Amino acid sequence: MSTDTRVTVTSEAVLDAALTLFAQRGYHGTALSQIAETLNIRTPSLYNHMRSKHELLRTIVDETTAGVLTDFHRAIADTSDPRERLYRATLVYARRHATHRREALVVNRDTASLDQPHRDEMQRRRREHGHAMRGLIADGVAAGIYTVDSAALASFAIREMCVSIARWFRPDGDFTAAEVAEQYTRFALRIVNASPET
Repeated sequence: MSTDTRVTVTSEAVLDAALTLFAQRGYHGTALSQIAETLNIRTPSLYNHMRSKHELLRTIVDETTAGVLTDFHRAIADTSDPRERLYRATLVYARRHATHRREALVVNRDTASLDQPHRDEMQRRRREHGHAMRGLIADGVAAGIYTVDSAALASFAIREMCVSIARWFRPDGDFTAAEVAEQYTRFALRIVNASPET
């Protein structure tokens, strides 16, 4: 009997299986046959739901990087206060790395495996987020709220700190995603030497 008998697979299920395996084994360490095995189907059946393994990676990176930018812009949209803007931007970024761990691991490790022009576009989005975070810090410095020698380095430190959450966070651990995100916003404000609230 074929392993495909009575097995209903959706494109979403294929993408989810690929995401899990890419996060665990890396893009290059994952074969299409392993994705198919996870779904209990034959490898050729995957092509009913995708064009290539590269397309799966591109979709994951595309949706994730777009989501990061959407989170950022929504978080700061209704406030002009530099402290609140950095607080909110860090909060959503830290929380995303706790709640979307697989996506974060794949994006931060495997984006370089994308073909052009997709690789450049995804890197452009990451730079956009980095520049936006740097701008929030520079605004705070200009307002006399933060004291840093380099807004660029402070932004890099905050973003890398949040990225690390995906590597160690566990939903069944000692802290919830919300608790971790809240703590990391406090760390971020310390990095920029935020002045006491008045």
